[in-house]
Amino acid sequence: MAAIAALGSSMASLSLAPSSFFGEGLFPALSPSPANSAEKPWPTVMKLKRWERKECKPNSLPLLHKMHVKVGDTVKIIAGHEKGKLGEITRVFRHNSKVIVKEINLKTKHMKSKEQGEPGQIVKIEAPIHSSNVMLYSKEQNVASRVGHKFLEDGTKVRYLIKTGEIIDSAENWKEAVKERNKVQEKTALSKT
Repeated sequence: MAAIAALGSSMASLSLAPSSFFGEGLFPALSPSPANSAEKPWPTVMKLKRWERKECKPNSLPLLHKMHVKVGDTVKIIAGHEKGKLGEITRVFRHNSKVIVKEINLKTKHMKSKEQGEPGQIVKIEAPIHSSNVMLYSKEQNVASRVGHKFLEDGTKVRYLIKTGEIIDSAENWKEAVKERNKVQEKTALSKT
């Protein structure tokens, strides 16, 4: 330590500052720079688990997959322990191609109490299903079918069922689905109050 102090004093006698050597300090341990003391330490970043990682584009945005189903579609489950059941899609996850179907694939979740003295509870929640395990369903003809795409005379691109030719993406169907969803939300709001 004494040798380093002697070398530092000899540098001072040569009129060389310890921080003037090609823009870097000669003895960073002896001369802490004021800029470093004002800076915040590096934040600790938690790594995602292997099963939580999302495929990303070069610009670090998640890769979103194209889906053959949308929110509000009636689907039939074609694989898994719920095979053959019908339901309506309530949520779509495009980054991993999964969907949540209403009242299908229910899992048990044990919830802790939120306040002291309040008991915990066991809740049934809808778990996601991969989109390849669902198929669009026609309520009118009671048949499941693959989906196709075509352009109408006015130039709009719509989805239709290949087996029946029934158009899924018409404006009337969308408006009816929105009205039904609003009615259900109003009923649940009234029942809670």
